[in-house]
Amino acid sequence: MKIVAVGGGTGLSTLLRGLKNFDCNLTAVVTITDEGGSSGILREELNVPPPGDIRNNLVALASSENILSAVLNYRFESGSLSGHTVGNILLAALTKMTGSFTEAISKVSDILAIKGKVLPVSLKMARLLAIFEDGEEICGETNIVEYCKGSGKRIRKLTLENTVEINPEVEHAIVESDAIIFGPGSLYTSIIANFVVDGFSNAVKKSKALKIYVSNIMTQPGETEGYTLKDHVYEIERYLGTSLDYIIHSLPPESNVLERYAQKSSYPVKIDIDDTRLIVGHFSRVLYDTEHRIRHDSFAVANAIFNLLTAKIENVDKVQSEVTL
Repeated sequence: MKIVAVGGGTGLSTLLRGLKNFDCNLTAVVTITDEGGSSGILREELNVPPPGDIRNNLVALASSENILSAVLNYRFESGSLSGHTVGNILLAALTKMTGSFTEAISKVSDILAIKGKVLPVSLKMARLLAIFEDGEEICGETNIVEYCKGSGKRIRKLTLENTVEINPEVEHAIVESDAIIFGPGSLYTSIIANFVVDGFSNAVKKSKALKIYVSNIMTQPGETEGYTLKDHVYEIERYLGTSLDYIIHSLPPESNVLERYAQKSSYPVKIDIDDTRLIVGHFSRVLYDTEHRIRHDSFAVANAIFNLLTAKIENVDKVQSEVTL
């Protein structure tokens, strides 16, 4: 089974950690518009694509997340390298050495012996451009999020500052896939940021794959404050230009952690969709770290996806056998 997972940030890597345990041909498609933190600095100073989201997903797909994986995710906390991760620096160095970001990704993929592929959605660098409901135009991922937080305005149109084309490998993977999974992750800056790359939505339309959206559990200040599930789905379908086949939504765990989220104006995404596409379950957990974060449970979400795909395949096989008889 050929599966393409589309996103960026920590949401996609969480999903990949579950998917890699199942028998499938897996391709992760990652956005190239990150401008925050270490990625933003390396992008600006070395003129290389942002490596952070790529690194996260390479480590997530590692056949064994051992000490090497931990080293690649290690973040320096002091000195001139403060804020940078070893993996980001390694990808930037390999990009400079080989002259190719995709070659750098390939070499790190070999080092980690990853299951599947990790591909940037485009081979060129790009910056996001958002037009808000008040008409304001803001360029750059970090600036967009900050303006949204400060103004409380919604994004009316997301595009790129300059047109960039879809990575040919990504286009091929999408067209040939059996299932395309969008999310979880930041609605605009992690998921839709891939859709606005030239050729992406056309590739999805050409594909006969099942289109599955794994929705966010909580609203996100700076992007989706006040958004319901219907709002999320509407935006996904609007930018894709086609309908989703299934929507997987996780209920948040019953926990006082929700109070912590409420203090940051983040609340459970309200379910206001009632149709046969919707699959609702307890696919989340709480990470009891310093922030007590709510996250998708990697295996639970992956298992729900494969139960769905298996049921669809078995139904198709049954129909085909009845036709043959």
